[in-house]
Amino acid sequence: MSDPIRVLVTGAAGQIAYSLLYGIAKGDVFGKDQPIILILLDIPPMLPVLDGVVMELQDCALPLLKEVIPTDKVEVAFKDLDAAILVGSMPRKEGMERKDLLKANVAIFKSQGAALDKYAKKTVKVLVVGNPANTNCLIAAKSAPSIPKENFSCLTRLDHNRASSQVAMRCGVSANSVKNVIIWGNHSSTQYPDVHHCLVNVGGKEVPAFDAVKDDNWLKGDFISAVQQRGAAVIKARKLSSAMSAAKAICDHMRDIWTGTSEGRFVSMGVYSTGNPYGVPDDLIYSFPVEIKDKSWKIVDGLTINDFSRAKMDATAAELVEERDTAISFLSV
Repeated sequence: MSDPIRVLVTGAAGQIAYSLLYGIAKGDVFGKDQPIILILLDIPPMLPVLDGVVMELQDCALPLLKEVIPTDKVEVAFKDLDAAILVGSMPRKEGMERKDLLKANVAIFKSQGAALDKYAKKTVKVLVVGNPANTNCLIAAKSAPSIPKENFSCLTRLDHNRASSQVAMRCGVSANSVKNVIIWGNHSSTQYPDVHHCLVNVGGKEVPAFDAVKDDNWLKGDFISAVQQRGAAVIKARKLSSAMSAAKAICDHMRDIWTGTSEGRFVSMGVYSTGNPYGVPDDLIYSFPVEIKDKSWKIVDGLTINDFSRAKMDATAAELVEERDTAISFLSV
């Protein structure tokens, strides 16, 4: 057995974490022979709930789980981390304007970025889940100047999985028969689910998604809006936001960072946009198609972008630029 790695989950008493922690502790993310020390951070009022979560993790009797540390203190939570999954954020409340939401989250992710900078390993891999995830991730990265920006990413894998599943259901195939959908841009209703480079395995042969689906109007219309609005649809039906599917997407995202993507397959991640090949403005966390090897991501280069895609990619970039500029205005406050 190798030495244990230290993995932090914030918002650890919440419903996403409740679905997430078992998968991490069981070995679904970092490997079946990788011991883990789980650090669970939440706000002081949630500590009694967190104690219950710790008891449940202990009661799972998982061989890889060496220690569970519940805390409300950043100096404990961020110490010597190998991986940080930042789930906790300020949720949007009724009557709250987006700029108020941004302001509250800038304060949270500025302090967490500073804590990463001060206490975590410089090799730490940081995944931001709490919304608005792209901009929260950017603020955390800017607040941790000694950690490479390439070590920060935000979750758009849930949108990627949703898009793959929609195509699979439409074609009557399993979800793993669909590969290389792309989520461009922001984890918001402006995101662009793109299937122009997607392949579907139909009867043992890979064919382009447009040929497999045979309904261009759906792929350019209802499919896109279904993926963009899926989170809202879950809330409307369940009266709670996505938890099980979000936890699965977090596991997928971190496992791919740790173990790499398979040959010929790419995934969607929100990553730092400096010098990217698709004309997206620099200094954003923007979702791109990436391939991962040796715990390093690389944006997939050379994909052709038609006018339809270009317009949607630019629209979500414009939203991210506005979010970034608003958030940065709060950084010095």
